[in-house]
Amino acid sequence: MKRDLSRLLQPRSVAVAGGGAWCRAVIQQLKKIGFDGTIHALHPRETRIEGVPAVPTPGDLPLVPDAVFLGVNRHATIDLVGALARMGAGGAVCFASGFAEAAAEDDQAGSLQTELLAVAGDMPVLGPNCYGFVNALDSACLWPDQHGLTPVDRGVAILTQSSNMAINLSMQNRALPVAYLIACGNQAQMTQAAIANALLDDPRVTAIGLHIEGMGDLTEWQEFARRAARRNIPVIAIKVGTSEQAQQATISHTASLAGSAAGADALLRRFGFGQAHTLPVFLETLKLLHMFGPMPHGRISSISCSGGEASLIADTATGTGVTFPPLNTRQHDALRQALGPMVALANPLDYHTYIWRDTAAMTRAWSAMIDPDIALTLTIVDYPDARRADPADWACATDAAIAAHQQTGGRVALVATLPELLPEPIAAKLMAGGVLPLLGLHEAIAAIDIAAHLGVSDDLTLDLFLPAACDADITLAEDEAKQDLAAHGLAVPRSQRLTAGQEPPADLTYPVVVKGMGFAHKTEAGAVTLNLQTPGEAAAAMAAIPADQFLIEEMVTTPVTELLIGVVRDPAHGYLLTLAAGGVLTEVLRDRVTLCLPASDGELRAALGRLRIAPILTGYRGRPGADHAAILAAIRAVQDYVVAADGKIAEVEINPLICTAGSAIAADALIRRQR
Repeated sequence: MKRDLSRLLQPRSVAVAGGGAWCRAVIQQLKKIGFDGTIHALHPRETRIEGVPAVPTPGDLPLVPDAVFLGVNRHATIDLVGALARMGAGGAVCFASGFAEAAAEDDQAGSLQTELLAVAGDMPVLGPNCYGFVNALDSACLWPDQHGLTPVDRGVAILTQSSNMAINLSMQNRALPVAYLIACGNQAQMTQAAIANALLDDPRVTAIGLHIEGMGDLTEWQEFARRAARRNIPVIAIKVGTSEQAQQATISHTASLAGSAAGADALLRRFGFGQAHTLPVFLETLKLLHMFGPMPHGRISSISCSGGEASLIADTATGTGVTFPPLNTRQHDALRQALGPMVALANPLDYHTYIWRDTAAMTRAWSAMIDPDIALTLTIVDYPDARRADPADWACATDAAIAAHQQTGGRVALVATLPELLPEPIAAKLMAGGVLPLLGLHEAIAAIDIAAHLGVSDDLTLDLFLPAACDADITLAEDEAKQDLAAHGLAVPRSQRLTAGQEPPADLTYPVVVKGMGFAHKTEAGAVTLNLQTPGEAAAAMAAIPADQFLIEEMVTTPVTELLIGVVRDPAHGYLLTLAAGGVLTEVLRDRVTLCLPASDGELRAALGRLRIAPILTGYRGRPGADHAAILAAIRAVQDYVVAADGKIAEVEINPLICTAGSAIAADALIRRQR
């Protein structure tokens, strides 16, 4: 059911229920931010609270409120939500706790939440256990504590599952304009995805930032991602927490590779969301996206008055997708004209300090670095603490950065190497002049890297294959697993199952491999013998392995490399497909990429290209490459098998897939599934 959140989040009339300090704080914050709508209080005895008229019941209000803050106990919350829903209120924030989040300690909690949802009906409810929201666009808030937001005309929206983190983020002094700050509470009714989806309808929102603890309904997130892509609203997420999922299936290598972090990465990439891993990078990326949107690529230029800073930013970008292309002829000539013959020209550039305080000369030099082939030009400047030095001596840098942007129309950012050395008033002046202020070299490079690689996956058009409940009670024998997968197109070696004492067949093509059956990890158990040239050697190998059943199969020769193809069912993130460097060193190398099912051929090719062994797959130092078409066919066979089983599969693994110049053959296979 889709609920209209616009009245709740953009209210013109507000009611606050309760008489405690929290409710008084809500009224104070409404007045502080400059809310010019009507405010009423609900209290059984008081007639005025914080100068606002109070009435005993919702029915006594002179109008139907757009938004109501409920700062009462959980039982009174249910009664008030029911009354507000019946009168057609726009929505409510439920501050009280003691609902489903307390179910482990209180056996009433779950039933109370069920009752709350029933009485709310179609009326939107944030929470319970929720601080509410601040809308800095319309100077409106239902927020029971201090916050740092001030009115803005446009800006980013931040949604978090932590009220305390919301307070902290509101206090940022990085000149980031925050339009909405919303604490989602325990999301009994309005999920984080649904709230984010509603914000896409406000054209004043430039980007959306998400602090996510758990994702819940992936179908809702998929809908939000698709709408965000259609509306060209970039999304950045910081994902925390772990889930009980694939690591429990310790029988395979895939399970150790496809942990919750890999699942979250795959899902966010599928949705086209950028991912930050620290709050400073989260905020700086939001600021960049607010000003410029996604970067077209990661090629940037940098100019500073110190060789140390030039080296430092180059080193900071090492290992990222951010690069510093050599100066082209136009840049070189313009810089030479601006700086004269005494400066060694390069990118990053140390322009020396002799033009410092000459705003016109600084503008010419900085403008020369700006180029259509450059996504962003950085100027590195640290401003002094006004208590220790006169910041007026740095005004030339602010003016030159703004002038360079205005004269060229190029994207310009001013970066402080230390976050504390770019005061907020200067950052605000830069933003007003069209220049992006970035705080910290690491944060700047990380933000550019994220923004340069934001892109909606082609697979976003495909519906996620989501797991149903699966009681995986059987593990297929290797030959059975191979037969099942071969029926979906997987290439497997010719083989035969034998019991102890049986003679190895002569009609197989030797060399062969002999495997003892019944071992979870055959190599570690010494239950595999390779490169057996005759039936006699195969018989001797069988006699040396303590097993009752054996699999003897033709050995794949002339391999280029080995891959792992694995699928695990992850209740938190859907079915996950892992491609990795295969063989016995899989978990040591940890060279892997994880995708969500289903994945298109384009995404599969891109994933193979992200592996560190990709050069071996394509041919390395004159050696033949692997047959990519055969590899793709093998991956598709595994994917098709899982999808066709319609949720009955817990785990599939091919390790190794032996890749040659003309084939890709599964040398081992594992399937755990529901009977």
